[in-house]
Amino acid sequence: MQVRVYQIDPDRDQNRIRYESLNDLPKYQGSSKVDESLYDRVLRADVDCESLEQIYTLLNTKGHPLHHGGQMKVSDVVVTDQGAFYCDRFGFAKIEFDESKAQIPADCMRVLYVEPGKIPYETEIPNTLDGEQQAVQGLIDLVYLDRGGILVCNDEGKLIGMDGNRVLDNGTIIAGPFFIAGDAGENFCSLTDEQAAHFMQRFMEPEDISQEDVQADTGFIFYSF
Repeated sequence: MQVRVYQIDPDRDQNRIRYESLNDLPKYQGSSKVDESLYDRVLRADVDCESLEQIYTLLNTKGHPLHHGGQMKVSDVVVTDQGAFYCDRFGFAKIEFDESKAQIPADCMRVLYVEPGKIPYETEIPNTLDGEQQAVQGLIDLVYLDRGGILVCNDEGKLIGMDGNRVLDNGTIIAGPFFIAGDAGENFCSLTDEQAAHFMQRFMEPEDISQEDVQADTGFIFYSF
């Protein structure tokens, strides 16, 4: 399920409606309309969930590598292909929500995210070491690509048994999730439209890579006892 999650930025919340129920909004702001301009997008991802309740449980338990907000609480907004939903005191309420009026945090960059067995998708992650490590679930390793792209993956993905993801042109297997960002010299930067389209096409098809192939690509021999 493709989802986007939005949370209120407390610095823009002048009427203090964060964590308030939908029915209480008129009391604080004089209107029941959800103000999209108060919200930051804190997650855009393909999640293994089938319902809003499962998304709530996911973000309040083990979390998601691309989630850069807090736990899901009242006043958060979830958008799926079924519409936008306000996290209320009891369940979710469907609302009108113009995503174009919400914001993306200034420290985030546009990347292409590639997971084993899935089609790539665009998302945003914080352009910080913590955010980058969270996205790949560990220490990062870099592979420099064409057209100014950098593939960022888990440095120990093969050693810790992550699933094989994609095979590069030189035959190297990438294990675990990875993202592709732009090259800004000493740092990463957002992908351009042209770069995003190019790498989307390059890594579009999920690949069937066995764990034996992943282990063989490490250069080590694994024994089981």
